[in-house]
This record gives sequence, C-alpha cells and structure tokens, in this order.
Amino acid sequence: MKKLIKFILSLIKVLLVAVVVLFVVYFWNLDQKVLGWAYKQVNAMFDRKKVDQVF
Repeated sequence: MKKLIKFILSLIKVLLVAVVVLFVVYFWNLDQKVLGWAYKQVNAMFDRKKVDQVF
C-alpha cells in the first residue's frame, strides 16, 4: 500500500511540474519567441547559400 501511495504522489508531482512549465511557456509566449529565433537562424543559413538559377 505504501508503494502505491508513493507512486501516486510522485505522479502528482510530475504532473504538477508539467502543468507549471506549460503555464509559464503560455504566459510569457515563449513558444513564439523560440520559433521566431529559430526562423531567423534558418533564414540566416539559407541567405548565405548561393542559389542555382536555372533558366
């Protein structure tokens, strides 16, 4: 019985941490900020490449 209670408490802790992390990401709009940064990095990589122009 103690193992079951210990497992349930650890599961609740993990779920609580996940909810807090998701709330912080949502509240500060961090997902859009990370995607904006990644988009700039990808564009910087591809802007440096020479483009093969086929006519």
